[in-house]
Amino acid sequence: MEQVLQMQNISKSFSGVKILEKVNFGLNKGEVHVLIGENGAGKSTLMKILTGVYPKDEGEILLENKTNGRLKPVEIANPNAAIHLGINMVFQETNLLENMTVAENIFIGYEPSKKGFLDKKAMYSQTEELLKRVHLNISPNTLVGNLTAAQRQSVEIAKSLSHNGRILILDEPTSSLSEREVRTLFAIIAELKAQGVSVVYISHRMEELFEIGDRITVLRDGSFVGTLNVKETNEDEIVSMMIGRKLEAVENTSNQAKRIDYSKVAFECKNVMIGNFKDTVNLKIHSGEIVGLYGLVGSGRSELAQIFYGIDSIRQGSMEKYGKKLSIRNPEQAIKNGIALLSEDRKKYGFIPGKSITDNVVLMKLRELSFFRPSLKEETNIALKYMNDLKVAASSENQSISSLSGGNQQKVVLSKILAMNPDILILDEPTRGVDVGAKAEIYDIIWDLAEAGKAILMISSDLPEILRVSDRVMVMHDGSIKMDEPNENLSQEKILQAALS
Repeated sequence: MEQVLQMQNISKSFSGVKILEKVNFGLNKGEVHVLIGENGAGKSTLMKILTGVYPKDEGEILLENKTNGRLKPVEIANPNAAIHLGINMVFQETNLLENMTVAENIFIGYEPSKKGFLDKKAMYSQTEELLKRVHLNISPNTLVGNLTAAQRQSVEIAKSLSHNGRILILDEPTSSLSEREVRTLFAIIAELKAQGVSVVYISHRMEELFEIGDRITVLRDGSFVGTLNVKETNEDEIVSMMIGRKLEAVENTSNQAKRIDYSKVAFECKNVMIGNFKDTVNLKIHSGEIVGLYGLVGSGRSELAQIFYGIDSIRQGSMEKYGKKLSIRNPEQAIKNGIALLSEDRKKYGFIPGKSITDNVVLMKLRELSFFRPSLKEETNIALKYMNDLKVAASSENQSISSLSGGNQQKVVLSKILAMNPDILILDEPTRGVDVGAKAEIYDIIWDLAEAGKAILMISSDLPEILRVSDRVMVMHDGSIKMDEPNENLSQEKILQAALS
């Protein structure tokens, strides 16, 4: 196949720490090349070098010359240079301006003009054509702030196409999409391939890689491990390449019969109404029990979690902890009552950008530590404990959380919650953006917490995860519980059927 990109012997260090060492990556015209590796393997750093966010320390980038089709060395000094070369990246958290329209976001900095003035007619007509290419039936005048996560992602793809993009990098593109939205995205990618656009696809969802990928490149600890044809490999081989060993099956070894105390209802909500939904929710979690909550996007599952944590106001109904009525109007009151939330949106609700790992981990513990200001030793010891327990990949406890990979940021956010020692944990997509090895570690932590008598509500869109981790499964649809059954004898098909009913 015709090659459009070759990255050769790329190396990069930060503060003397080697992040990438002589990494190779190639991309063919009209292919989907999956880039995979554990959190901290260097995937995002490699792509940020390709998009001009970071300068490379060593190595060479060769790009197809549009005139003769040959590979030619290029220097990508900044993101604008990458865009001019036809290289665009859609990040896991989109970078659109919410108070501007779709058309304004797509053409920001590149607005079409006529006689020195903004040509709105041309901008809107071009936007309409771009939106058709990404299967998005909305007006160019729609405010981005009113769009769903899937719609924003499509706008980002449309934006890249507006620059005549020939290389599109998608970072965890399905992490916040429903199954229907995933199907739409895959259809868009197939059309882009047919048009000769090359796609770099970063994901931890193994089943997606075999459905959509042509080739897979594996990175481990900042080094190139190998490139495989998707049709000539399997999940076990890829996982072994990622972690350097065969991954043992993840099994729930905790004793469910002994750890769940059905005589103690740790948390209960009665007739709680969510948003504008008509029905109400009734839910119980016992001491030591893990309840898995599944529902498609828009079912109300995350909104319910926000009510429990005081982010959203409770309009109707009540909540109880061990039979005592709760009045929770804000997160502070939830924390005081021993309720912790791991939000699905870690960037918005999970951590303080720019602060160190230590500052984020001890954030909820400050009132319990030394009077006025806790000692640096106390803070450091707490941070190091959870960094070790959760295997956070970082140079030190003083490293900025913003510089960590998405999976390691998630581990720090989870550390912050565990440091609170709450009685009730609400885990909303706890393994989103986390690699296969780290998932197994987080599952073990969840089971250990249940063994310690914690009551856990785990919200997940990952059906295998729901079935693997939960003791009991609840399914939401249109703001109400449609199924509430023990995990035994449940199947993915039965859960999905309830979610669609």
